[in-house]
Formats: sequence, structure tokens, C-alpha cells
Amino acid sequence: MADASLTHGVWLERVPDLVAECAEEWDLRLAEPYGPGAAGYAVRAELPAGRQVVLKLIYPHRESEHEADALARWDGEGAVQLLARDDDRSAMLIERCEPGTTLSAAGRGVALDVLIGLLPLLWVEAGGPFHTLEDEAAWWIGYLPDQWERSGGAVERRFVDAAVDVLSSLSQSQGEQVLLHQDLHGDNVLAAERKPWLVIDPKPLIGEREFAVAPIVRSSELGQSKRDVLYRLDRVTSDLGLDRDRARGWTIGQTMAWAFDGHYIPTHLETVRWLLDDAT
Repeated sequence: MADASLTHGVWLERVPDLVAECAEEWDLRLAEPYGPGAAGYAVRAELPAGRQVVLKLIYPHRESEHEADALARWDGEGAVQLLARDDDRSAMLIERCEPGTTLSAAGRGVALDVLIGLLPLLWVEAGGPFHTLEDEAAWWIGYLPDQWERSGGAVERRFVDAAVDVLSSLSQSQGEQVLLHQDLHGDNVLAAERKPWLVIDPKPLIGEREFAVAPIVRSSELGQSKRDVLYRLDRVTSDLGLDRDRARGWTIGQTMAWAFDGHYIPTHLETVRWLLDDAT
């Protein structure tokens, strides 16, 4: 397993060597890389038999630590197929999606329908080695007040307090535990040939289904107004038979946790505000 203590900058400096090593290991013919991403590096490649694949290097981070394990567990059902892995280099060969356009480009109505259809395919039973939602919530509970202090109170304290309260309550009263993709939104679903749409880039957790609603509710590319956010919450929970209050709470908790990334994401804070107002 690659060193999880590496800074992103140091890791990026190692990427060319890692790519070369993987190309030699798997006898790859490399082509054009994809656009840079915060969580990894991906490049188009071809196997000796001519199969078109993607070489992906995963930046070692708590959230993406078991990406290969999640893809292996899904085994192509709703997600890209894992073809090979090198855990020492945090590298994977995965199925290439063609044409590869993002679901967010398909329009709001289509995108929401597709996301609702994909979620049940991903909710499979799984145990180790995945992190649990309970443990992640505990990490956020400790992280949020500290980040608020470091920011000099840059956001309303009530947002932080509400997130901590709901995370504390929900994490101890969860339902059935399944594998979750905690960053499932329109840019992490691609148009493909084997299936119309396939999920990429999991940040896997084991937890209750209601948590999986959070990234969809805050998907600003599907519309960023209070009406849009509440519609997505209502639609996903109703169609999939989920507890609306728990899904709303998880969305507040994770969205607030992900709003502290160095440049407070305005859409995340708007979403939290609207969901808190919805409870009053």
C-alpha cells in the first residue's frame, strides 16, 4: 500500500515514475491522460491484445483508500470493471468507458433517474477492509469544531453544531449495513458501451442506505436552489423507500464536513442552510 502520509504535491512528483512502472508491469501502450483530478491520475492505455483500458493511480487518502476493493466487490454491476491492481503503487487497470461523457451533461431529469437506478446496484453486503460510516462520522465530529476554530469562525457556528449533533445521533442508530459510494454525483458516472452508465471513483464506506442520498442532494450541477435540493431529497427517498429525515441529516453532516477544504464551498453551505430551514 502506498504511503498515505504523502502530500499531494510530493505524490504528483512521483506519478511519472509510477506510470512508467505500471506500464512495464502490465505491458501497456499509453495514450492521452485524462484531465487532472484531486483524488488521482488517470491515463488511457491499451493492453497487448488491443483492449482499451484506463490506468488509474490513486492518491493515498483516507476516503479513497479501498477504491479497488469496492470495484472488486461490485464486479461490474453498476460500476466500471476492475481488471488488475497493484496495491503497492495504489494503481488499478479499469474498464474504459466510451464515449465517456459525464452523466451531469445528460440533463437534470435524466441524471436523477439514472442515479436513482444505480444506487440499489451498489448497495451490496460487504465487510472488511472498508471503513465504516460510524468511524467516519466520529472523525468528522472531531474535525468540524477544530476546522471552525482554524477558520476564525468563517461560517455560521450553528452549521457546525447542527452537523455534529446529527452525526452523533445517526451514527449510533443505523439500519442495515451495505457498501456505499460516498461521492456519487453526475461527474462520477460515465456513458459506456457495456452498460449505458457506469460509476467511477468510489470513496467507499460501510453504512446505512440513507447516507448514500447525500452527494445526490448536494449535486449543484442538477440545480442549485432550495427547491432543487428539496426535490432531490424527496424524490430519491420516496423512490427508494428511504427515511427522509435520516437522509436529510446525513446530508447535513457530510456536506458540512466537506465544506471545510480550504475555500468554503458556497454551494455546500447553501445546501446545509436550506436543509436546516426545512426542519423548522
